[in-house]
Amino acid sequence: MRDIIHLAGVYTRTTAKSWFQYRVDAVLRSLAVFLRESTGIIVIYFTLLKFDSLNGWNIYELLFLYSLLFLTYGIMIIFFTGLRDFGHTVRSGNFDRFILRPRGLLFQLIFANADWFAAIGHGGLGLVLFVISAGKAGIVWNAGMVIYYLFAVAGGVLIQGAVFLVLATLNIYLLETNSLKELLYHNMRKFAGYPISIFHRAVQFTMIYIMPFAFVNYFPAQYLLRKEDMAGYPQIFLYLTPAIGLGMYLLAYLFWRFSVRYYKSSGN
Repeated sequence: MRDIIHLAGVYTRTTAKSWFQYRVDAVLRSLAVFLRESTGIIVIYFTLLKFDSLNGWNIYELLFLYSLLFLTYGIMIIFFTGLRDFGHTVRSGNFDRFILRPRGLLFQLIFANADWFAAIGHGGLGLVLFVISAGKAGIVWNAGMVIYYLFAVAGGVLIQGAVFLVLATLNIYLLETNSLKELLYHNMRKFAGYPISIFHRAVQFTMIYIMPFAFVNYFPAQYLLRKEDMAGYPQIFLYLTPAIGLGMYLLAYLFWRFSVRYYKSSGN
């Protein structure tokens, strides 16, 4: 175990050095990600200045909802960049190199790369939104709330990591899944920035039972905010984020372990 932790640290330090070898460029690219993602927040802010609320959610409550989405993605992408880019790894034949090394394949993919620019841009925006909104959204913070929040963030990271792991595994069979990733992950993530109660029932069903982004930020935010639109959903949903995250990731891992046995090199 000590050897694994040491090796993970070596991987992480080496990757970080490679990403930040040009410091000015690294700062500017991280800032570019931060500003790009901020544009949607700015649009919502000015919209709510005119309409005051969105289905009962005021501007600070919506910012808190967004903060969970950005913060969990910022943490997730540190560990799962290799899965996000796994299609390229397979098509280029680089996955064959991982197979030849005397370490677990998933371990190597997780620690061999990390998109630090996306992590800082998304995670930094999530922290800024949290600082702005957490004190003004009406949340009464105590030890129980803090513990719940930390478990909810961990669950949100695992939910998104499980989706990336499943999509990465599909590359073993399909070689190219970018369009599928765009449809199932990135497009659905855009819906998650808003209370799911404003959407059609079909969208709500998808975000709860198929691509469960609702458990990444909506239901954790509901636990902390207790908005009236929660009445349309079972109360048990407020507590399921960590369990769903762990369950999804274990199932995705089993799918990965089963599928990697059937990997065939893409050639050159």
